[in-house]
Amino acid sequence: MAANTAGWTEDTAEIDGHRVFYRRSPEVPDALPIVHVHGFGISGSSLLPTAEVLAARATNLVPDLPGHGRSERWDRTLAIPGLAHALIRILDALGLERVVLVGNSMGCPVSLEVAHSAPDRVDRMVLVSPAGGRHNQGLARAIGQLALDGPRESPRMARLAVPDYLRFGPVNTFNLFSELTRFPSLERIITSTVPTLAVVGSRDPLMPPPARVREVGRLAGDLTTVALIEGAAHAINFSHPGELAHVIGSWLDGIEIVDDPGSPGLTRVLQLPRG
Repeated sequence: MAANTAGWTEDTAEIDGHRVFYRRSPEVPDALPIVHVHGFGISGSSLLPTAEVLAARATNLVPDLPGHGRSERWDRTLAIPGLAHALIRILDALGLERVVLVGNSMGCPVSLEVAHSAPDRVDRMVLVSPAGGRHNQGLARAIGQLALDGPRESPRMARLAVPDYLRFGPVNTFNLFSELTRFPSLERIITSTVPTLAVVGSRDPLMPPPARVREVGRLAGDLTTVALIEGAAHAINFSHPGELAHVIGSWLDGIEIVDDPGSPGLTRVLQLPRG
């Protein structure tokens, strides 16, 4: 087991005969662990900036899902349900009975599927820059959205993401993207019994138009809160870790979500129609 300078440890767990890599922050007693779920084709390292800020309040775990990052490849591309099953098995292997999930991009559908299939394991759920569904169909449109997003992200993000995407490979990319756009995210959100915070960026080209966001908010009901970070694009966990961690911490503590003046970005909670 190796430890980095921030006090985090790195290790692997065996899941269905395959090694899964994960990062873990120092233990915080009497606090529900926070598990971060990364996006499409990329590793969990993109989530570390926010996870490191949240490490003061709880033990944080950042796995690389099967086939991603430093985790072992499987003999097939796991779809969203398969990745969700693997995540539950990771929780089992690490002895985590109940957690808070913080998903980013594709990590949001994976988190929704975990909450759907094992709601007793998820205390609360944070969906950051949710991806998938009709707004990201088909492949050419999604590539165009990603191309728009690239210049809006920090150059440091590209240095991290490009090697991850190259390792993930074109076959996995095509197979998992097709599954991602078909996943019933809206159905999962509106039927979920898990309290949920959705955080979106005002400069994210992968997000649906405001009318669609309002529709989702109306259908989702009182268990769902939506916050907007002005100035953020898609990779909020990487680009705005202080503001995002402040929003998540406020929500978990049950206090009003307001802007953190000491961090980049400007946060406001969206007042959405209900019922």
